[in-house]
Amino acid sequence: MKKTLLALAISTVSITCASAQDLTINFTNLTHGSHFTPLLFGAHSADQHLFQIATNASDSLQAMAEGGSISALVDDLTALNADVISNPPPGGPTEPGQTVTFDLTTQALNTHLSMTAMILPSNDGFVGLDALAIPTTVGTYTYYLNAYDAGTEANDEVFAGMAGGTPGAAGFPADPLGRQGANATGVSNTENNATVHIHRGVIGDADPMGGASDIDSRIHRWLNPVARLVIEVK
Repeated sequence: MKKTLLALAISTVSITCASAQDLTINFTNLTHGSHFTPLLFGAHSADQHLFQIATNASDSLQAMAEGGSISALVDDLTALNADVISNPPPGGPTEPGQTVTFDLTTQALNTHLSMTAMILPSNDGFVGLDALAIPTTVGTYTYYLNAYDAGTEANDEVFAGMAGGTPGAAGFPADPLGRQGANATGVSNTENNATVHIHRGVIGDADPMGGASDIDSRIHRWLNPVARLVIEVK
């Protein structure tokens, strides 16, 4: 049922019409109280994707969306000769309002940019960018990024500790602020859309010791867009 990640196709991009680029990437978390797990960026050819809306998530995408692990996605991108950058965060996930800056030099045929990072707390929500054509003219370009639902897990919004980060296991793994509740009955036990789709946002409630959700609606509610991306083409 899983869609093979980054399915290869015959590239129509000519070497003569592409050139290497030097980029500076600024990524900002726009949410009030949600964090993002390690940010993963990949510059790749036009026919490749980290994810695509209305398709089934790959196993690699599921591991990122449910548990924040990017290692399988990095391996997939590396195998396809993509230019890869990420920020394993020694100080923790990307915080609300925080801006992270990367420098990236792309190979000539790697003309499109994708990114992913899990949203904490959530069941399988992630911020993403699917195969953006990298501008070729020198300048600064700003984009706003949406949150997506991987469609691999019901959004029960029940705190399950580290077990919640295991692909296929119910529950969400953590809130970096430590504000997750307990004893929730669960918002939903089914996922009607099993493909990647725009996330409807967490519901949450204000009851830390019960209610439907273990997510605090006063802190963690968000609407799209959830991040800003600024690309400087040099």
